[in-house]
Amino acid sequence: MDHLTPLPPRETSGKPFSLRVTPQDQGRRLDLFLSQAGLHLSRSQAKHLIEEKLILLNQRIPKPSTRLRSGDIVSGTLPLPQPLFLVPEPIPLPVLYEDESIIVIDKPAGMVVHPAPGNPSGTLVNALLHHCKDLSGINGSLRPGIVHRLDKETSGVMVIAKNERAFQHLARQFKNRKVEKVYLAIVYGEVKGTEGLIDAPIGRHPDQRKKMTIRTSRGRAAQTRWKVLERFGSSTLLELYPQTGRTHQIRVHLTSIGHPLLRDPLYGKRGSALLLGDPPLRECLRRMNRQALHAYQLGFDHPGTEERVRFVAPIPQDMKETLECLRARTRNLSPTFFGKGSHEPPRPILHECKRWDPLL
Repeated sequence: MDHLTPLPPRETSGKPFSLRVTPQDQGRRLDLFLSQAGLHLSRSQAKHLIEEKLILLNQRIPKPSTRLRSGDIVSGTLPLPQPLFLVPEPIPLPVLYEDESIIVIDKPAGMVVHPAPGNPSGTLVNALLHHCKDLSGINGSLRPGIVHRLDKETSGVMVIAKNERAFQHLARQFKNRKVEKVYLAIVYGEVKGTEGLIDAPIGRHPDQRKKMTIRTSRGRAAQTRWKVLERFGSSTLLELYPQTGRTHQIRVHLTSIGHPLLRDPLYGKRGSALLLGDPPLRECLRRMNRQALHAYQLGFDHPGTEERVRFVAPIPQDMKETLECLRARTRNLSPTFFGKGSHEPPRPILHECKRWDPLL
């Protein structure tokens, strides 16, 4: 093979492996072969290892695009995970469930998921690094595996991988839309109808770079199902089932149908709380002080057991108080949401689900 060069002497530390190419893999690209060989590598990770000369093909240095032949020997060393320069911080973390593969948390509103410019500390990742003592490598680094995110001011259930296998397993489920998500939202206005589907591509706003919009020619497909749970005249409680996972998807979709989230600073109506014309209600909204969106349920196949599991994050106190204010304002004081005699949702649970059951 004239595109291969001899291997220079090199000392590496890590996990060695050796694989023989079968007739079924004849003609397959090397990077694709490695991503499907049970090594818990993504294709981009495999490409990076090949370019770093940590992968050999018949004892020579190949290219990621090299086509394999039956009988070829692919060998190399998977580097040991390297620690990131992130500081563990003893931040209280509401844990719903934890085992050796995953941790499921109830993210509070106001917490950023990952450090970024403007939020270098105090994030979910900083908290997880302190809490989880059994993290292994994710993409070659000792860090929690963030497979999905919630906006800073959105509360609710999140699952985080603690090792590479769990990370890849969960990432595939999110990519293939096998994860079932249920959100609760309080929106401005009285939503017409009882349920529906918002099907509108979402892309970056052409002028306001912090915003997303449906008014773009470069949007990506996005669908959100919704169902009315309770009406308050001036606002509505919705249950939402996002079918895709675009940035700000629920916020953008609700705004596009004329019903933005209460207190959404980016997509909501400025001063809309004043239009409700009720001082106690305005005080409730002032105390909530964030968008009225909560990730209530999350269902997926457990990466360790393959069982279908579902987790529930109780509705937070600030949204609960706002709902009580809305019910009192509309003289709707009978139990309508969480069952007779109580407005408290079920406690967090972990169990096998043979089928997905909506909240109501």
